[in-house]
Amino acid sequence: MKSFPRIGLRVLLVLVALAILAAGAALSYRAWRQHLVAEATAIRGPDGIDEGMYVKIGGIDQWVQIRGWSRANPVILCLHGGPGGTWLALTPLFAAWEKHFTVVMWDQRGAGKTLETTGPRIASTMSVERMAQDGIEVAEFLRGHLHKEKVVLLGHSWGSILGVNMVRKRPDLFSAYVGTGQVVDMPRGISVAYTQLLNEARASHDGRSVAELTAIGAPPFANMEQVRRFFGVVDWYESDGRALAFMRDMVLYSPGLSLYDLHERQLGFTRVPTWSVYNEMLSADLRSVNDFQVPVYFIQGANDDLTPASLVQEYFARIQAPHKELVLLPGVGHFAVWVANDRFLRELLRMVSG
Repeated sequence: MKSFPRIGLRVLLVLVALAILAAGAALSYRAWRQHLVAEATAIRGPDGIDEGMYVKIGGIDQWVQIRGWSRANPVILCLHGGPGGTWLALTPLFAAWEKHFTVVMWDQRGAGKTLETTGPRIASTMSVERMAQDGIEVAEFLRGHLHKEKVVLLGHSWGSILGVNMVRKRPDLFSAYVGTGQVVDMPRGISVAYTQLLNEARASHDGRSVAELTAIGAPPFANMEQVRRFFGVVDWYESDGRALAFMRDMVLYSPGLSLYDLHERQLGFTRVPTWSVYNEMLSADLRSVNDFQVPVYFIQGANDDLTPASLVQEYFARIQAPHKELVLLPGVGHFAVWVANDRFLRELLRMVSG
């Protein structure tokens, strides 16, 4: 009988050792995959640029990544969604873009590597006004650092709110504005999205999503729990299964990012933003901002549930700009810039690569 505890301890030690070996093997495999991706996406050539740095923006250190094959190419500043939804882990997805543009990924306050320097306490400073001003400061930094008179501005979802405010305040900094997943009238958009999603869930006999949406209730939402549950259904219906698996692999094996970086990526998207900033986003109405001093382009998923294409079309018709163009990508939803990246790039090159 006395031998049983010893046997149990030995079994436990063996299991612990196996777990350590398995974890080590998984980390080694991840490092190998990261190396392969890094080699495949390396910037080569004497005129290339591959930089990542903290820049003092809005009084805090914010992370800016700059990659491209030629410094002579136009600069495109990407405004990620969320709030908190850094694109840094998706850098390999934009490898083809880097041959035509100098691509700038900026981790906004509350996101990614910027979040790592401040911690979650930065959440109280997050607002459209503050972060649009941050974006203007980033554009000013890029102008000096890259010796460019102007940059192209690309805004996705939450980033499109910042983008419209940035070009309204400082049109002198930008050669064009490109919106995707473009916010127009968020209260109306969320209401349309809720109805569309509920109808889609019922039509596909998706009892789980029907129950979730019914439990949340129709917008306007009153708290973060309702928002998180609603966006959980949105993500399910906006994402192609194969594309999601591809994106998960890309995030996991993106070079230069530690597991801690990935943890901060998730934290910034799901836990740091406060009800205050989400309420500001869900209340956003950009319809009064319709007189632009720069060319305006919308590349919109035709099947976008969250920022419906119908509202973008209405907004586009009202816009006054030196030049404007709207492209709807069929069969694509809110994440067109990711899941239809090649088609998106073709349209982008046609529009702004001159």
